[in-house]
Amino acid sequence: MDLSNLRPADGSKHSDNFRRGRGHGSGNGKTAGKGHKGQKARSGGGTRPGFEGGQMPLYRRIPKRGFTNRNSKEIIGINLSALEVFDNGAEVTVATLIEKGIVKNPKDGVKILGNGEFTKKLTIKANAFSQSAIAKIEALGGKAEVI
Repeated sequence: MDLSNLRPADGSKHSDNFRRGRGHGSGNGKTAGKGHKGQKARSGGGTRPGFEGGQMPLYRRIPKRGFTNRNSKEIIGINLSALEVFDNGAEVTVATLIEKGIVKNPKDGVKILGNGEFTKKLTIKANAFSQSAIAKIEALGGKAEVI
């Protein structure tokens, strides 16, 4: 087999430019594939999505709870202990966190949390810091900068 022999599977492709309702000789004249009478045969006929013939539709039968706040932000929390991989005196930014594999997707921002052992003097630039994280960073002579 080579590229010159490739072809789509039988039945997977069909012509979209077929013109319905153009007389008996076309093989699809008269009712144009709509059958005889009924709602679906009419102009503009058919029902809206989710309509179940008057029965209470599924989307209204299922119980609903709570809501999703469209203004909420998804902040990624990073513990100080995860920053031990950086060298002393290094500058830590969101980009360097992604490079080291600590953060995969920063979403709406990165917040540095104060959990774990921390022994390095670092300049950390992040979207937010917890109070305990700021205290630990500055106690070691580092800087916590909000970007």
